[in-house]
Amino acid sequence: MNNEGLYIILVSVHGLIRGHDLELGRDADTGGQTTYVVELARALAKHPDVAHVDLLTRRVIDPKVSADYAIPLEPIAPNANIVRLACGPRRYLRKEVLWPYLDSMADQALQHVRHMGRVPDIIHSHYADAGYVGARLAGLLGVPLIHTGHSLGREKRRRLLDRNVKPQQIEKHYNISERIDAEEMAMDMASGVIASTRQEVEEQYSLYENYHPRRMRVIPPGTELNRFHPPKEPLGDNSRVKGMIGRFLTNPDKPVILALSRADERKNLQTLVRAYGENERLRDSANLLIVAGNRDDIGSMDRGPRKVLTELLLLIDRYDLYGHVAYPKHHHANDVPDFYRLAAESHGVFVNPALTEPFGLTLIEAAATGLPIVATEDGGPRDIVAHCNNGLLVDPLDADRLGEALLEAISDRKQWKDWSSHGTRGAHRFYSWRSHVDQYLKEVRAILGKHHKARPVRPHTSRLPTIERLVVCDADQTLLGDRAGLRALLEALEKAGDRVGFGVVSGRHLESTLAVLDEWGVQRPDLIVTSVGSEIYYGNRMVEDRGWRKHIEYRWDSERLRQAMENIPGIRLQAADNQRDHKISYFIDPDTAPPVRKIIRYLRNLDLHANVIYSHGSFLDLLPIRASKGQALRYIAAKWGIPPERMVVAGDSGNDIEMLRGDILGVVVGNYSRELERLRGEPGIYFAEAHYAFGVLEGLRHYAFLETGNEPVVLEENS
Repeated sequence: MNNEGLYIILVSVHGLIRGHDLELGRDADTGGQTTYVVELARALAKHPDVAHVDLLTRRVIDPKVSADYAIPLEPIAPNANIVRLACGPRRYLRKEVLWPYLDSMADQALQHVRHMGRVPDIIHSHYADAGYVGARLAGLLGVPLIHTGHSLGREKRRRLLDRNVKPQQIEKHYNISERIDAEEMAMDMASGVIASTRQEVEEQYSLYENYHPRRMRVIPPGTELNRFHPPKEPLGDNSRVKGMIGRFLTNPDKPVILALSRADERKNLQTLVRAYGENERLRDSANLLIVAGNRDDIGSMDRGPRKVLTELLLLIDRYDLYGHVAYPKHHHANDVPDFYRLAAESHGVFVNPALTEPFGLTLIEAAATGLPIVATEDGGPRDIVAHCNNGLLVDPLDADRLGEALLEAISDRKQWKDWSSHGTRGAHRFYSWRSHVDQYLKEVRAILGKHHKARPVRPHTSRLPTIERLVVCDADQTLLGDRAGLRALLEALEKAGDRVGFGVVSGRHLESTLAVLDEWGVQRPDLIVTSVGSEIYYGNRMVEDRGWRKHIEYRWDSERLRQAMENIPGIRLQAADNQRDHKISYFIDPDTAPPVRKIIRYLRNLDLHANVIYSHGSFLDLLPIRASKGQALRYIAAKWGIPPERMVVAGDSGNDIEMLRGDILGVVVGNYSRELERLRGEPGIYFAEAHYAFGVLEGLRHYAFLETGNEPVVLEENS
């Protein structure tokens, strides 16, 4: 890789992403975001200041989808690749069920960075799930994060509640709380947030606790103007798209009203058909072309698109629109520009009647093709029409007005020509990829100017040189608690020899941790992580890892945090010897203190950044946002070159959750606290029956971790 330019990592977890023939509209997860990230990667890679771009996504091995999505590395342009990483079961999954596997993807992403031999200059996450992965990765590597939400959870929940969907149903189907928490985490960590429209910033991001407008920039997405342009010559009668729709239409020469979207209830296609069917002049003046993804059999589709398409067919039948409406079953990605050109050639109009539209990439594509637009008066369409002056905005629920606007757009030929030329010019001026990348890199340079350049993560050469595997135990109530079990575990580790390292993790500070280990007769381990993950020490002399200390300084303001916490009832500082430079510890009375969730919200609203950890029903610790037991262990794995799957980590309480998840092999001892029950059934986490160190030993046997010549056994979830 050329080390002279920028190395940029884009993260987009869900959907089906490849460098050609994007399956837009296949389902709710394969929409405009997939187009955006692929084209952004290509456009960035063309810039002379950029050395390399990697787009990280999920690897899918599933006979129900193309084998393309199983290819680990796909070049999509010079210096740009799609990199597919293992993340949960191999089969294709909808985004709402990916949450338990995202820690694993973060671990896989870290291994990819090690393989590349260079730390990225910037990480850019797309959507909430990628925000979770990106925040983990950026925090561990010490590099800036940029986040783009695309579609925000708080706004989605609001719209669903407005449609009288019960909160329990929203939570069950969409995991909306987890999504919103991931968005808050990404915004908390991000050095910059890139949005598509000003409305998105002011009306959607403003609903979040981590809403800080100074870190937000509006940069409209680009469009492939070499693909989307006005017709250079008429489409022939033998063209593929004309043949595709001609069989539906009695008079195919009339102007075409084109709608292009996936079959999703939010796209509001039903109102469009009603608007067309109830306006006799519109029916007589134009044909309606609805391109709503690809399908083989409506009856075998997922419930959402099946419902939408069934309603469309019923409406077509109700208004007797046969011969007036075309709704082809299949199309290729290369057909899309010709759909726009066909409509433009006929002096038709593009319509986007979506209930809400964060941006609307299809509107830019239509504008670039010289096709006027009628669109919902929301979000992106407002900015696009303001920039391009190429159409009308309407209330998407007002079918009568929608029909009138469409009729107006095709009836006034002079206005149509003005809108057509304005749209083409506006698309080139405001929505080219070159313009987008220029603004994007300006923002990146500003961020990097404020940020200390991270160093590559490389194995250290002078400490822990012989370790091939690592066993890490939480101290109290896991390693310690049963002397016979402790003796048996230490004997097993000693028998394993120098190839297996041993580490201890504790909420205690270093002096207290060493004292309790001495009391139980435990010799100095290879490493100790103390103060709930905020300090790391190595070897007999317990040398502190200063790199970790510097790494977690990011956005840490202990003085302001202490002052803010003074106003919260039911919170009391622990003794001075429990306070550290990067840990503020409190006792909390759950009967009088507000819920931890409210404390987190309160701090975020003050623009204070902390990892708030609640454990054992009575302790509350504030750490830097990059510090935790789990992050410390992943830092150690990266620094010493130990793959996460060659680490067994054992714990018993809520502050152990993060370090147990991901590709690390987790063991929950039998005497665990109820906070860990929610991990039961997650991949790579073993619940032992035995208590304390006997439980750790049981877990090691389960994974065959200490057996000479054996690879650790990882039971993959059924796929």
